[in-house]
Amino acid sequence: MTAPIPRDIPDLPAIPGKPALKPSPVPATAVVTPVRRPAAAVFRLLVTLAATVGVTLELLLGDPSRTLGYFAIQSNILLALVMAFSARRAWTASRPLPGSVLGATLLYVVIAALVHHLLLANEASPFSLTGEAAAAPTGWQAIAHHTLHTLTPIAAVLDWLLLTTPGRLHLRQASTWLLYPLAYLAFSLTRGELLLPGTPDRYLYPFLDVDQDGYKKVLGNALLLGLSFYALATLLVALDHARPNPLRHPWKTGFRL
Repeated sequence: MTAPIPRDIPDLPAIPGKPALKPSPVPATAVVTPVRRPAAAVFRLLVTLAATVGVTLELLLGDPSRTLGYFAIQSNILLALVMAFSARRAWTASRPLPGSVLGATLLYVVIAALVHHLLLANEASPFSLTGEAAAAPTGWQAIAHHTLHTLTPIAAVLDWLLLTTPGRLHLRQASTWLLYPLAYLAFSLTRGELLLPGTPDRYLYPFLDVDQDGYKKVLGNALLLGLSFYALATLLVALDHARPNPLRHPWKTGFRL
């Protein structure tokens, strides 16, 4: 015979604390099938090629020690590397690069383009280039010039708008992105101090020319530019969350991670 079931079962004691869920061992690829994107890979390879050709031409046609000091050259080298890795991941259906990396790269090439077109090449700007630097480039120099200051920045923006998922940039990343422009400011001022007075292109940009304006004005220029760069980064983050998703296929069903 079995023992009778008691009418009153005492309440079990509550489990202290909130139970922690263990991480799922199932990878995302088991839920969402990886999709190769050959068109995106080809476009990014073309951007990589354009940036590489532009930088190479600049190095061959000028003094490499001076050419590598320009912000536009450095940002395009970074763009070439990031686009090459992004192309490989799109071709092999791997996870895309972190949004913070893509956002930083986009910001830097856009900064280089805006500084050139609005400040350096604009005759109405107080920082417009003068003398030989203001002469319009010709031949291979013109190809490299327009590639690095116009073509690759536009291509980077198109890649961001048409080939990436929105909402991957965050405002907390904007201040981190400014660390590189800040490091470039330190590099530019240190480089100018190490070169002898009177050296050509001792300061590569007019708004950072300590010989002409002194440290007080140069640091003021840097502060205004830094605030403008932060505003631009904030704008990119806002647009990234407001723009539509070009990769969404409403007719498909399934989980989205």
